[in-house]
Amino acid sequence: MAKLYFKYGAMGSSKTAQALITKYNYEENDLRVWLIKPSADTRDGAQILRSRIGLEAPVEVIAPQADLLDRFCQTRKGRCDVIIVDECQFLAPEQIDQLRAIVNDHGIPVMCFGLRTDFQTKLFPGSLRLMEVADTIQEIKTICDCGAKATVNARIDSSGHIITQGAQVVLGGNDSYIAMCHKCYINGIRENKVIKLHSSGHK
Repeated sequence: MAKLYFKYGAMGSSKTAQALITKYNYEENDLRVWLIKPSADTRDGAQILRSRIGLEAPVEVIAPQADLLDRFCQTRKGRCDVIIVDECQFLAPEQIDQLRAIVNDHGIPVMCFGLRTDFQTKLFPGSLRLMEVADTIQEIKTICDCGAKATVNARIDSSGHIITQGAQVVLGGNDSYIAMCHKCYINGIRENKVIKLHSSGHK
């Protein structure tokens, strides 16, 4: 039975690499993959999905107003065995419902990879809807510099301090975000610590 999957992790947990490896594994078994990402994620260019470790593949970009169910029926029905979505947190809740309908009505599995929460530890709208309607929810784990499990995507300013206010979506990689455990995140804010970012790159 086809399912809607939500695989989430903090920044640096290799979500995009796992999405691309999953695509490769399906294609190695002669299955057709529809690889998509929201237009909000433009870091690698309009039509490329690239992981931090160097894997990449052509990707179809989805605008916020796009109807995924309609696009599937018009362009992918009969030509697609699985749908893989990267940066799914940037999809609108309505688009998550459209993916849910593809699973229910057409028997196509949909695998969504992305962040659960933003830099303020609040759910992205797309991720919230996935938490509500996904059949399978799986955490892709990564660790804080202290060795504990990282759950927070801390946004860091140019002086190395944790940012607690601002727009929910500000694109960036290791040059402006770091995955932290909640304890280190709170201590960093309380003590106004300077946080050392990792080397450049993302996903």
